[in-house]
Amino acid sequence: MNLQPPISDLDLRRATMCQLLHWLAVERVQPQALAETYLEAIERLNPQLNAYVGVGSAMLQEQALAAQHRRRDGVIGRLDGIPVALKDNFDVAGWPTRAGLGGRGRPAEDDAHVVARLRASGAILVGRTNMDEGALGAVTDNPHYGPTHNPHRHGYTAGGSSGGAAAAVAAGLAVAAIGSDSLGSIRIPASYCGVYALKPTHGEISARGMVPAARRLDTVGLVARSADDLTVLLQVLAGYDADDPRSRRRRVALSPPDWEPGRLRAGFLPNLAALGVRPEVIEVFEAALAKWPRELGERRTVDFADWDFARTRRAGLLLMEAEMLGTFAAELADAGHCVSEHFRRLLGYAAGKSAADYAAADRVLDAATLKMRRLFAQVDVLVLPTTPQGAFPLDGPVPDSQADLTAFANLAGCPAVSIPMGYLPDGMPIGLQLVGARGADLRLLELASICAATLDVEPSFPAIA
Repeated sequence: MNLQPPISDLDLRRATMCQLLHWLAVERVQPQALAETYLEAIERLNPQLNAYVGVGSAMLQEQALAAQHRRRDGVIGRLDGIPVALKDNFDVAGWPTRAGLGGRGRPAEDDAHVVARLRASGAILVGRTNMDEGALGAVTDNPHYGPTHNPHRHGYTAGGSSGGAAAAVAAGLAVAAIGSDSLGSIRIPASYCGVYALKPTHGEISARGMVPAARRLDTVGLVARSADDLTVLLQVLAGYDADDPRSRRRRVALSPPDWEPGRLRAGFLPNLAALGVRPEVIEVFEAALAKWPRELGERRTVDFADWDFARTRRAGLLLMEAEMLGTFAAELADAGHCVSEHFRRLLGYAAGKSAADYAAADRVLDAATLKMRRLFAQVDVLVLPTTPQGAFPLDGPVPDSQADLTAFANLAGCPAVSIPMGYLPDGMPIGLQLVGARGADLRLLELASICAATLDVEPSFPAIA
């Protein structure tokens, strides 16, 4: 019999996934009680946060009961009983996949690959999180479903396009969340909301059943409250999928987490200010680096003089807009209200470009691959801020540069982790990014865990009580 005192609802919402898995294993909490805690918090707080655009309350309770029975019978999955949120661009059988558009209401026939993996692991699917329209944006101010507010300050952006996913995790409305990342859509909101995020090696997690933005850039993105949680999620969701043409069949396992800090070669950009990184972000970044005298090993300045961050980010954006002309052709042809005029204008820009323009943008991906190979022949990890700025007011101007520091990992197909690195003078969190060679996902996550433990500055969870 468990004689330990009950765990408060606030502590259940604040805990990492690994902590909750332990409490579930030793029966300090039951799946139904955990699900009810999160459902109550969602019903109370989501109206002001708008992280979710749909929650299946009855389905959530049904899943929690099934998880409780499995735990009682002794046959459980890796995530049994853990509430997980899904960005609204993944197919869930029987649910509409709206992808942030107002008129996409037809229920999906099959689960996306990651949804099937989550179900098989016993995870509880909580609901669909808000996103930028068509995943084209980094603010999550959706014209059909309204803006998602940053849990740390109402009226400020949560980032995007996976803003609802990051906000839900930071606010204690989900233990973890699954989003997408095509130019930084999982890492930008993680930076603004003060949570952890992984953009895996391209093709490491199947994107089948995810509404595409640009298939050569798209990855399934993971959000959680610790680097260790991201490691568990990656191990559950990764693997070859023969039905995804871009799924990655490994000839060898992912590079093991076997770095020795003393032998690590960490790369740094020579002049962040010249790239448009705000002075206050640079100050927090340098303060974080000062706390890692040994963790990052040998520090090397890397040459990015041949890489135009803004231009290459715009090339990736053109690839997204061009592909979306096909993905959302039916919606664009609808004279109704399901597509905003802003979205039409963005895709109209791509419609006015030539095939030669598209081919030139596509060649940027080859250039990124070559740049990545040269870079990681010199260093093991690239260390830089996740975003050039912190979260900004929803009613103010939107910076063009939000994805300047995140786009390279998508264009090159390599993994990147964002961790909280501190607070800006206005009190908002900001993230630090670790980028590695293709296949270095586990190594990056191990380094992220070591750095985060030493830094010890992550925001307290939940951001909203």
